[in-house]
Amino acid sequence: MDHFARLGLPAALDLEAASLDRAYFALQRQWHPDRFVAKPPEERARASIEAAALNDAYRTLKDPLSRAVYLAELKGVELPGDGKTIDDPDLLMEAMEAREELHEAPSSEAIDGLAAKARNEMNKAMADLGSLFLANDKSAIRKTLLRLRYLDKFAEEARARRMNIERSRA
Repeated sequence: MDHFARLGLPAALDLEAASLDRAYFALQRQWHPDRFVAKPPEERARASIEAAALNDAYRTLKDPLSRAVYLAELKGVELPGDGKTIDDPDLLMEAMEAREELHEAPSSEAIDGLAAKARNEMNKAMADLGSLFLANDKSAIRKTLLRLRYLDKFAEEARARRMNIERSRA
């Protein structure tokens, strides 16, 4: 059973957060292992497995990028499994240049500017994904998701760089 079906939700890129939360918490109440303490071992084991699967489904579908990657995999889009591999030469060059720019950023403000640019590009790429899924353009979905993974990682690196700059001033 896929994560969407497990939570009784449509397999869609855009999910209403409140619907996801309602579905998860209703099922979590049903399968929470504490409700099965006095039950036979088979029922306790099933409840534990169901609760773990629900937690995994919820974590995956709650995050828009994780949800997009998961949906792409359901649609047969193959992505590098490690989340770090960039096999697109243009994206690789973009990543290298951006990381260099981040490394050379002289101030928190400069880093904030780079992070804001990355967030804007992420928002645009996420918006583009909807039409790519509708067109079932697996190649473009793959390329967009690889770029989104890179942008997400870059945003993490920018936060870390900003913290390092702030610590060194203190």
